[in-house]
Amino acid sequence: MRPKPRLLALALTLAMPAAFAQTEASVQPLSAEECKAQEAVLERDMALARSRGQMLRRRELADTLSALQQRCQALAPMSREARIEKLEREIRTLRTELERAEAQLRSVKSESP
Repeated sequence: MRPKPRLLALALTLAMPAAFAQTEASVQPLSAEECKAQEAVLERDMALARSRGQMLRRRELADTLSALQQRCQALAPMSREARIEKLEREIRTLRTELERAEAQLRSVKSESP
C-alpha cells in the first residue's frame, strides 16, 4: 500500500516542530544565519497552518518560534552599554537580597532565647 501524497505531506508537516524542539541538554549554539533560516521555516509553517484552519498547530508553531527567537536573542553579542546595564541590574538585585538577609539576621538576633 502506497501512502497518499497529502498524507505524507501532512505527516512531514506535523513532524517539523520536533526538529526545533530540543531539550536544554542537547541545545547546540546557532549562528545568526541558522536562526533566521529556522525562523523562516516556522513562519512559513505557521502561515500554512493558518491557511488550512489548523489553529492549534499554528499556536504550537508560534510557541516554538517564540522560544527560538529568545534563544537566538540570548546568543546575540551584547553591546558594551547593554553589558554594563545588565551588570548594574544584577548588582542592585544582589544588594536588595543582601539587605533583606541582613534584616532577617537582625530580627533573629533580637529575638529572646
